[in-house]
Amino acid sequence: MPKATDLTKRLFIGRALRSTQLHEQLLPKRIALPVFASDALSSVAYAPQEILVILSLAGLSFYNFSPWVAGGVVVVMLTVVASYRQNVHAYPGGGGDYEVATVNLGRNAGLTVASALMVDYVLTVAVSVANGVDYVGATIPYVATHKPLVAILIVAVLTLVNLRGIRESGVAFAVPTYAFMAAVLVMVGYGFFRLFVLGDELRAPTADYQIVAEQTNLTSFAAAFLILRAFSSGCAALTGVEAISNGVPAFRKPKSRNAARTLLMMGLISVTMFTGIITLGLASGVKVAEPAYAHRDVIIDGHPAGFDYHQQPIIAQVSEAVFGSGSLLFFAISGVTALILFLAANTAFNGFPVLGSILAQDRFLPRQLHTRGDRLAFSNGILILAAGACLLLWGFQADVSRLLNLYIVGVFVSFTLSQIGMVRHWTREMRTQTELKARLHMQRSRAINFFGGVMTGLVLVVVLLTKFTHGAWIVCVAMPVLFAMMKGIHRHYEKVARELAVDEDAEIDESMLPARNHAVVLVSKIHKPTLRALAYARATRPSTLEAVTVGVEGSEARALQEEWERRGIPVPLKTLDSPYREITRPILEYVKSRRRRSPRDVVSVYIPEYVVGSWWEHILHNQSALRLKGRLLFQPGVMVISVPWQLHSSDRLKGRPEPFAAGAVRRPGRKAARHDDGTA
Repeated sequence: MPKATDLTKRLFIGRALRSTQLHEQLLPKRIALPVFASDALSSVAYAPQEILVILSLAGLSFYNFSPWVAGGVVVVMLTVVASYRQNVHAYPGGGGDYEVATVNLGRNAGLTVASALMVDYVLTVAVSVANGVDYVGATIPYVATHKPLVAILIVAVLTLVNLRGIRESGVAFAVPTYAFMAAVLVMVGYGFFRLFVLGDELRAPTADYQIVAEQTNLTSFAAAFLILRAFSSGCAALTGVEAISNGVPAFRKPKSRNAARTLLMMGLISVTMFTGIITLGLASGVKVAEPAYAHRDVIIDGHPAGFDYHQQPIIAQVSEAVFGSGSLLFFAISGVTALILFLAANTAFNGFPVLGSILAQDRFLPRQLHTRGDRLAFSNGILILAAGACLLLWGFQADVSRLLNLYIVGVFVSFTLSQIGMVRHWTREMRTQTELKARLHMQRSRAINFFGGVMTGLVLVVVLLTKFTHGAWIVCVAMPVLFAMMKGIHRHYEKVARELAVDEDAEIDESMLPARNHAVVLVSKIHKPTLRALAYARATRPSTLEAVTVGVEGSEARALQEEWERRGIPVPLKTLDSPYREITRPILEYVKSRRRRSPRDVVSVYIPEYVVGSWWEHILHNQSALRLKGRLLFQPGVMVISVPWQLHSSDRLKGRPEPFAAGAVRRPGRKAARHDDGTA
C-alpha cells in the first residue's frame, strides 16, 4: 500500500527534490511576474466593471463620474506600488506587511496584518475562480448550472500544480499570463488608434440599451456615498500588490532589486490596462447593471431584458467593439481572460504558504506549516488555503457578487498598517544616519510611505463604510477569530518551551535511572524529555547506546551537535542526513541497517513524547512521533518505547475516573458478584 500511495503521489506531484536544490527553484523576473502579479493583473478584468455596476444604480447619468472614480483608483494604485518598492528594499526577508508591522508597530499589529492577509488570500482564490467560472459559464451551460462544483474542481487542479513547486507552477502559468497582458494591451492600443487617430466610432453590443435606476432622487450625501462605494469596488484592482513583498526570498539575486523592478512593471502594466479598458468602455457605450437585477433593469427596445439575458463582461464588450463580433481576436481575449482569472488564484497559492511558514516559525501557527514538502513548496499551507477557498465557494455558491463584498477589506488593513510601520522605520533610521545623501533618500522614502498610509487609510474607511452591511462584516468577525487563535497557539508554545527548558548546569539524574534496557534514543532538541529518555536508556545498560537525530536543516543540526558537546552528555550523537527533509525514512533505513548487520539482535527505539490534556494540543504535538511509531511497529525485531513527559495541561486528567469496562455496569438493586479472593 505505501508503494502504491507513493507512486500515485509521484505521478501527480513529481519526484522529490533535495534541500540543496532550493536555489534551482528561485525565480527570474520573467517568471516572477506571472507568479506574483497574476492577481493584480487579472483585477483589471472586473474592477472597471464594478465601478460602472455601482454607478448604474443611480442611472446612466452617474457614468459621468466614472473617469474621476477611475482616476482616484489609479492614484491609489501608483501610490501603493511606490510604497511597496520601499518595503522590499527595507525588508527583503519575505515577511512583507507582517514583518514590517511587527518590527515597527509591535506584535499585535503584526498579527492583525497576518490575520487580514490570510483571510484575503483565501478570498482571492474564491473570487478569482468564481469569476473565471462565470466567463466559462457564458458559453458552456453545464458550467453555469454547476458553478460551485466546477469552481472546486478548478481549485483542486491549481492545488496539484502548486504542490509541484513554485518554479514549475510559475513556468506553467507564465504563458497564459503573458498572453492575457499582450491581448489586452493590443486591444487597448488598437482601440485608441481607431478612436483617436482614425476617428472611428466604437459601438459596444449594449450601446443602445437603457438602465433603470434602482435609486432615484438621491440627496447629495447619498450620491456621494454611492460614488465612494463605486470607488471602493474599483479598488479591487489593487489586490495582489502585496504578494511581491511577501515573496522576495523566491527571487534570484539581487533579490530586493529584482522584486522592486517586478513590482514596478506590474504597476505600470496594471494601470495601463485598467485606464484603457474603462476609457474604451465609456467611449463605446458599455452598459452594465447589478447582475441580480439585470433581467429587469436592463431595457432593450423598450422592454426588460428578461431572465434569459446574459450580461457580457466589460472586456468582452470592449473587445467586440474594437475587433468586431465573432472575430478571432474577440474569442482570443475572452479565452485568455477566463484563464487569467483562474490563474489569479496562483498569487494566493504563493503568498499564503510563505506567510503561514513565517507565522509557524514565530510560533503563531502549528509548526507543520513551516515544513517544506517533497517539491520544496510549503505543502501544508497550500492544502489549507485550498480547503478554505473550497468552503467559501460552496457556502456562497460561487457567486462573485456576494464574494466581492467580502473582498479587499483585509488587504487595505495590511496596506495601511504596513505604510504606518514604514514611516516609523524611516524615522528610526534617520536618527542614526548622518550622511546627507542617505538622509535625503530616507526622507523621500518616508514621504512616499506617509502619503501611501494616508491614501490606503482613507480607502479602508470608505470600504468599511460602504461594504460593511453588504457582507464585509464577515471579514471583520473572521479577522479577530484568527487573531485570537494565533495568540492562543503562541501562548501554548511559549508555555511548553518554558516548561521544557533545561538549566545550563542540568545533568542526567543518576538516581532516577529505572532498571530496564535500551539501544537508540531519538533526539530533536535538548530539553527535559530528551534528558529523561537518555536517562531511561542508560538505566537499561544496553550493549550499545547512541542518540540519533535527523539533519533536516544543516544549521540546526550543527547547533544541536555543538550544544550536545558543550553540555558533555555521555552518549554519542549521530546525525542522519536527510536531503529531502524527511524524518521517518532516514530513521527507518538506519534501523534496518542495524538489523541487517546483526539479525539476531533486537533494536529498541525510544521516542520522547508529550502527554497533553486537551484534544487540540494533540494537533500541535507528537505528529512526527505518531508517524514514526506507525512505521517502526511493522519492522521485525524492532521494539518501540514511548518515553512520556507530562505537560502541566495533563494534570487535569489525573483525577478523572476510568470508564467502566464492557459488562461492568451494575444493575440497580443488585450487588456485584464477588470472587473467592474477595475482589469484585
